[in-house]
Amino acid sequence: MAASFPLPVTQDLFTLRATLQELLQFLRKALSISNAHTVDFYTESVWAELVDLPPETVLRVLRKAVAEAEARPSEARLLVEAERRSGITNFPKIFCETSQKLVSVEAFALAVRSYSVPNLGICTPFEQLLTALRGNKKQRTGENVKPDEFMNLKKSHEVQAMSELISSIADYYRIKQVIDLGSGKGYLSSFLSLKYGLKVYGIDSSNTNTHGAEERNRKLKKHWKVYHTRSKLDVNGLALKMAKERKVQNEIKYKVDFDGMCNNSPANQEKMSASGFLPDFSDSLISNIRTQMENLHVYSHREENLCFENAFALIDLLPINAIEPASFQTPKRKMSEANKERRKLTSKSNESNIYSPLTSFITADSELHDIIKDLEDCLMVGLHTCGDLAPNTLRIFTSKSEIKGVCSVGCCYHLLSEEFEKPQKESTQEKWGFPMCQYLKEERWCCGRNARMSACLALERVAVGQGLPTESLFYRAVLQDIIKECYGITKCDRHVGKIYSKSSSFLDYVRKSLKKLGLDESKLPEKVIMDYYEKYKPRMNELEAFNMLKVVLAPCIETLILLDRLCYLKEQEDIAWATLVKLFDPVKSPRCYAIIALKKQQ
Repeated sequence: MAASFPLPVTQDLFTLRATLQELLQFLRKALSISNAHTVDFYTESVWAELVDLPPETVLRVLRKAVAEAEARPSEARLLVEAERRSGITNFPKIFCETSQKLVSVEAFALAVRSYSVPNLGICTPFEQLLTALRGNKKQRTGENVKPDEFMNLKKSHEVQAMSELISSIADYYRIKQVIDLGSGKGYLSSFLSLKYGLKVYGIDSSNTNTHGAEERNRKLKKHWKVYHTRSKLDVNGLALKMAKERKVQNEIKYKVDFDGMCNNSPANQEKMSASGFLPDFSDSLISNIRTQMENLHVYSHREENLCFENAFALIDLLPINAIEPASFQTPKRKMSEANKERRKLTSKSNESNIYSPLTSFITADSELHDIIKDLEDCLMVGLHTCGDLAPNTLRIFTSKSEIKGVCSVGCCYHLLSEEFEKPQKESTQEKWGFPMCQYLKEERWCCGRNARMSACLALERVAVGQGLPTESLFYRAVLQDIIKECYGITKCDRHVGKIYSKSSSFLDYVRKSLKKLGLDESKLPEKVIMDYYEKYKPRMNELEAFNMLKVVLAPCIETLILLDRLCYLKEQEDIAWATLVKLFDPVKSPRCYAIIALKKQQ
């Protein structure tokens, strides 16, 4: 490995399993909140079944807890640590022993904070990891790249942070090849290739995404040239200056030659052969060229080659003594051929710094050699890989000796397959998205789709004042009661979809929804529909409070999924180091945690 600094110390498998045990003890009581579907909120009397508190109390306490945690995060963390040391798992004060209902929202909020990733001590600070990977080497800064000019701010933030970490890991292992699973539109792959000179294979299951990524990469390469403009202008400016100076010197030379012909004395011949006035000019010019080229060395090898080609094209403008005699004696036609050959060699040397979009559906058993013919020691990465692709990325990493490191940020937890979700149904599937680690498999733990869906909720929306979509959820919950009582349908396989945003009122929403569901909306008079609205409107705060409970609990579900993956990696014998890293700003990118793992060196 290239770096001389030891990697940060991380929690061992025994400690992580102990944390999992505590988290499961809490979730066994709290998971019913996450698994309750807000569509059935009124039809199933969810609030009365799960919460033994007034909705006003729940809203007041949760809003206060979120505000305090955001305003004074360090104080909140100290409080959480103190509670953990004193035994936060005193669950009777959170849930009633007999009814299992929530009875203390204060204790609930404290437990949630206690079992969220930032407060468990399982994360490695991003900057600390970068320092360890780089050792004493300076960061490769390249030019002042502004990817937000061709990406949105969220994607730009994610790509810059993740590519910086990936390039540092690549340097640490002296690796040039990267495999980007679920590469999508190819932003990360293109950035790794263009800025850091890595050879990237972006694999996506969608053929549309692959073709789109190819076109987008072509446009990005064109856009990238903008960032070389300054260096090119500097070289071109130097060329113009050299041409002017050469013209002046030629005039002087012609004058000297003419005077020499008129006065062809031995002294003058010696003066002419020495060309006393040329060395100063040549030394100065060569010094300028060297300065220009040294300034360009801050760029990557790809960028150096681009700039060097511009400088090499200036050879015809150089005065005789500024270049090697052998080069000057090459005929102009042959020099042009030499330039072409050199450019071919330069282009060939740059073939390793490319991005190649590929189309393939990746599973845990995918054979990479069948997809990538020149597979070599490499890194495997994934930025917001959906559902099972994230755990499959980790499984491929552990099973392939060529893959030396992995950096994976998962998302779409609701699309994960769960081994113990429906045990009564036979399935031929052998490898599931959840759970991965041995401990959760032994526990036969199941989250459930609604809980996994809630894990995708963003608590940060509450913190930054965006609020929750209470009215749209309220409309849907009341609609469900209408469907149940007026049409006798308790379960409906069809979805309403995004009708709320296209509706002008509750009445309009119900009419459009019933039509989409294939139900006869003419049998319901306007008065009947509005009576349902007036019936449940005073209870809208119940739905708002319950939805906020789900949002506040969401980080604990995500913690469980991430701990499962981290424990799985720790269970593998050839894994030298594994951790979680908070890679992104959670306000900009709620799915902000990356799983990082490195293999032992052979």
